[in-house]
Amino acid sequence: MKTYEINGNALYLALFTDVTNSKELLDSMQAGTLEPEVAFLNASLIPDVFPILAAAHKTLVAKSRESLTTRTLHSELVYNYSGSKHISESLKRCGISDTTTYILAARFNATLDEMKAVEKLISGKEVDLVELEGRANQAQIQKHYKISGLELGISSLADAITCRIAARDAL
Repeated sequence: MKTYEINGNALYLALFTDVTNSKELLDSMQAGTLEPEVAFLNASLIPDVFPILAAAHKTLVAKSRESLTTRTLHSELVYNYSGSKHISESLKRCGISDTTTYILAARFNATLDEMKAVEKLISGKEVDLVELEGRANQAQIQKHYKISGLELGISSLADAITCRIAARDAL
């Protein structure tokens, strides 16, 4: 687990592999019974922490303006990471599915007890966040974000995603 400070708020991130209960986690999220509330992202679509931090910043700005697009702060994080303007498509594509085994858990302003509760929710092995880059599905990311090989010649995958997150509302 690692903590990042964003505009006076804390974002806690934990990366899990070999997750066996993603269906139960998804069912709890959809029913609104997940306690504590947390964002679960498909980690294979995340090449680096930086785009997550950009999406988190965008989420906190929307919250401060009372203009969240989704129902919760944590679903807003998944939505903002996706780069799409379609909520359900964003949550399906960048959130977890019944079969997801590689998950990034994110929680804003969590207490230590809440993060321990998040760790207990997930049946999997916690690994260091540095594993993100090596385990990212580059082909799937390029397809989802429509990143060309030419673009990757002048920037990184994480930078390309971050640009799309930042520019989505302007396009």
